[in-house]
Amino acid sequence: MIDLYFWPTPNGYKASIMLAEVGLLGNVVPVDITAGDQFKPEYLAISPNNKVPAIVDHEGPGGEPIAMFESGAILIYLAEKTGQLLSQDPVVRLETLQWLMFQMGGLGPMLGQAHHFREYAPEPIDYAIQRYTDEAARLYQVLDKRLETVEYLAGEYSIADVATFPWIRTRKLHGQDLAEYPNVNRWYQVIKVRPAVSEGLSVLAESKQWKAQPGTPEWESMFSSGKQ
Repeated sequence: MIDLYFWPTPNGYKASIMLAEVGLLGNVVPVDITAGDQFKPEYLAISPNNKVPAIVDHEGPGGEPIAMFESGAILIYLAEKTGQLLSQDPVVRLETLQWLMFQMGGLGPMLGQAHHFREYAPEPIDYAIQRYTDEAARLYQVLDKRLETVEYLAGEYSIADVATFPWIRTRKLHGQDLAEYPNVNRWYQVIKVRPAVSEGLSVLAESKQWKAQPGTPEWESMFSSGKQ
């Protein structure tokens, strides 16, 4: 059995979608990041970086429990555990890992900054809004160029797509319109109707409308260091 420690964020959805894709989506443990659950000692023991998602696989390597944090590492772990969504072909595998790292190191962090400065900053900072909105557009263009010649990011559906899709769902928060990226739009429309994607996106559906306005306790919980 695998426990999924989750809150409905783009990174959280990576794990819930992946678990659904490989048929292992089961026990979900809510980690309400607007209430500061991510700073509780019992969660930090699983996820030292106090971010969601995390998992605990009670049947890990050698049959022993193992805790995993960092969404990219979780995707690789689940792919290797199940033999799904990470090709054994060396070339395809490397393509998959490259595009996964593109999401982890570039797309996710930069889109997150665009979202933050456009929606969450206590006061508007024109330079930051322009800087990260422009960078978001550049990264969408990289995706669009890639998807001009392949159906999925690594050629075949993989953990690279699972990692990237939840971030493109929030495109309006990045100041982007899929009408400007026809290849990304084609890819997005195909993925969003996958049954496992729908299942993964349904996790904690009742919590999807959470808000965190500047100056509120929810905002402080999300953007504080957790230090007392």
